[in-house]
Amino acid sequence: MPVISCGVFCVLFCFMLQQHRITGGNESMERYCEREGNCLRIKVPKELDHHEAGRLKLEADMMIDAYHVKTLIFDFGETEFMDSSGIGVLIGRSKKMGYYGGEVYAQHLNGRVQKIFRVSGLHALIQTDMPDKE
Repeated sequence: MPVISCGVFCVLFCFMLQQHRITGGNESMERYCEREGNCLRIKVPKELDHHEAGRLKLEADMMIDAYHVKTLIFDFGETEFMDSSGIGVLIGRSKKMGYYGGEVYAQHLNGRVQKIFRVSGLHALIQTDMPDKE
């Protein structure tokens, strides 16, 4: 049986409890995050509105805190719509990563998402050019 630290257990339990409150226990949790080492990739949903933004924020924060993430990548490959709450989630995670000394990137931005990045100022906070892996 795998051993889990008390801190990680507490974070996971609080996350599950909060998720239950948000969904009323009636929905299964969609998984946004994939982790590889200290890199976290967030697959941004097709529509990042205020409902999805809350769920994404909770999962991302839990993963960032529990696994000491140093590189955060937002993957917009399937995203068609994002409102101000989605922009807020991106800004908040970017600031959080800044506090931890991490880096934030965005990938697969379509024309609509690129325009949102320019108009909102996200392009100044989040890099869109990924460095090559060596």
